[in-house]
Amino acid sequence: MLYFAKWKITLVLAVSLLGLVFAAPNLFDKDSLKDLPGWIPAAQINLGLDLRGGSHLLLEVDTNAVIKERLETLKDDARQTLRDGKVGYTGLRVQNDTLSLRIRKQEQYAAALKKIKDLAAPIQTSLFSGVTAQDIEVSEAEGRVITAKLSEPAVDQLIKSSVDQSIEVIRRRIDELGTTEPTIQRQGLDRILVQVPGLDDPQRLKELIGKTAKLTFHLVDVSTTPQQALASRPPAGSEILYSDDPQPIPYVIKKRVMVAGESLVDAQPGFDQRNNEPIVSFRFDGSGAKRFGKVTQANVGRPFAIILDRKVISAPVIREAILGGSGQISGNFTVEETNDLAVLLRAGALPAPLKFMEERTVGPGLGADSVAAGEIASVIGLVCVIAFILVSYGLFGVFANAALIVNLTLIMGVLSLLQATLTLPGIAGIVLTIGMAVDANVLIFERIKEEIRNGKSPMASVETGYSRALGTILDANITTFIAAAILFQMGSGPVRGFAVTLAIGIITSVFTAFTLTRMIVVFWLRTRRPKVIPL
Repeated sequence: MLYFAKWKITLVLAVSLLGLVFAAPNLFDKDSLKDLPGWIPAAQINLGLDLRGGSHLLLEVDTNAVIKERLETLKDDARQTLRDGKVGYTGLRVQNDTLSLRIRKQEQYAAALKKIKDLAAPIQTSLFSGVTAQDIEVSEAEGRVITAKLSEPAVDQLIKSSVDQSIEVIRRRIDELGTTEPTIQRQGLDRILVQVPGLDDPQRLKELIGKTAKLTFHLVDVSTTPQQALASRPPAGSEILYSDDPQPIPYVIKKRVMVAGESLVDAQPGFDQRNNEPIVSFRFDGSGAKRFGKVTQANVGRPFAIILDRKVISAPVIREAILGGSGQISGNFTVEETNDLAVLLRAGALPAPLKFMEERTVGPGLGADSVAAGEIASVIGLVCVIAFILVSYGLFGVFANAALIVNLTLIMGVLSLLQATLTLPGIAGIVLTIGMAVDANVLIFERIKEEIRNGKSPMASVETGYSRALGTILDANITTFIAAAILFQMGSGPVRGFAVTLAIGIITSVFTAFTLTRMIVVFWLRTRRPKVIPL
């Protein structure tokens, strides 16, 4: 226990020095670090929302819209199935979460009922049991009426998948903004909590998150004019949509989607080389490129509408077939609007609209107060621990305090290296680590005292003290580390911040107690050869 090979000494010193190197950038502002060469570590600890300020949003997924969209899809499937089977029907509609229709002839009723029931798909209700259920429930009513509605397991699964998909889309959109360490998590059944530290434009975040960004490409119906369609009704299979201009312009749009936004693989802002106007360039995947090429090839000379969230962004005339799978969206865009639109298209569409239930902006003043309070608490805790260990163990207390300073440096260095987010609970974890950091040394020093009282020599007392205290220290710290791991796995947000700093503090504390402090003690013993241990 009292022998240190040269490679061990080198390793301990190197780890301590690296901790100092990675922690040092936190002592400077970001402007000063920009001038440093790229090979010098310049990563700093990210401050959380409660320290740095930023935006706090609570969103609710419009589950009614999700259910209605699923029923509309079921309605289209039912229409197509009955038409293929040449079954006469009337009154096909969706009302109050229920699809209903009436079969014209009694002799076709049984066949129609079977066809509607065949539209049901199995869903797994339990991951482990393997139990399945049907996603729709079909019922009979008087007067040859058939009704269908989503089953309860189907509704639950639909809501869960919609929220999960919304979280992923929101995360991609926020990551495109270049922000660090956003908190995006589910709250309850259909709500999502979004916290973005350091974002100084919360309104832009709100607009970026709130847009569904459902992009589709349609042909413009040229069989009638918008004025004629408004005066009477649009032709079958078409509808009237408006442009997203200050004075909206009506268009008669074919309902059939020619190419969907899901086929996009990239979207980038840019400028039109002809007139230098801001545009968004897009590119399809292989299958999307083929469909886009066929549509444009078959409709040269016709207008082709680009629809975003049921608003006509652009309706250019197809001059020639576009076979390369790429194109551009132009309009009266600003540079920021093209950037945001490109972000939305790259991140994908939300499965359902979002409602803003709560919105808070945390100012940096609160963060500054929190940082100051945390610094004061840390300094007070550090001073108290240093004073206690000095009074209790004298020279050995000096050794322990030196290791404590290195321990704090290692914690800050690891947090900087991991680009972790520091929150108020994280500061609490550091303060707790300061108190816990000397536990290992206290156990070792008390064990050394006990061996001295038993009459052993200084060298033998130190060696026995370290060897016998090892098991106790490892047991205590491993159980605490397991608790921190459980907090990190089961918790979220601030709880995870506390767990991270606590876990890192446990590892660095054990390292400094059993390597750095022991190395200092061994160096002192071998150079001074004391006859009495000053404990």
